[in-house]
Amino acid sequence: MSGLRERKKEATRAALSWAAVRLTVEHGWSGVKVEDIAAAVGVSPRTYNNYFSSKAEAIAFRYLERALGLAAELRAGPPDEPLWEAITHAAMRQLEPGPEVARMPPQEPDAWAAGLRVMLAEPALEAEMLRASKTAEKELAAAIAERTGADSGAELHPRLVAASVMAANNVALELFVQGDADESMETLLSRALRMVATGLPTPEDHSTP
Repeated sequence: MSGLRERKKEATRAALSWAAVRLTVEHGWSGVKVEDIAAAVGVSPRTYNNYFSSKAEAIAFRYLERALGLAAELRAGPPDEPLWEAITHAAMRQLEPGPEVARMPPQEPDAWAAGLRVMLAEPALEAEMLRASKTAEKELAAAIAERTGADSGAELHPRLVAASVMAANNVALELFVQGDADESMETLLSRALRMVATGLPTPEDHSTP
């Protein structure tokens, strides 16, 4: 029974976080209140406050959830799969929409990216995103260390890989919301991880004959 209760709590937390993202993207930072987010999920503001202390924390949790999911996938995946292949497969799976997303579909891609761009530029969100990123990076380093037999606290490799994966994700997200790359988040993240995995080779200069 306790396992079912925990799964329900996790589902409610995920739904509240997604609703916070969706509503803020659609209506702007100042256009969304806790009451709006709670109502979108069908819970009371008091229940919302049992999960998150602020709107920024709820939004940042969406980012954190994906990164923690990547670490969990690494732990559960085939141990003989090459590390960067395992990381890429796990990262791609985190971009798949969950049931809470299916119930509340986003806007058209261009409008969605534009709204994300405005939301992520909000100063009130920056501290929570940074905190989530550091938490996720530490957990990812631990998962990488388990796969490679390293010490995540003392050895350089798992921490560098985790930091590189988080950086690839952040750069891909920035390019996606800017809209300049004209590529999906899935394509951008896959390319970013592939570039990091191959040692960031210098791109060929196509301007010379």
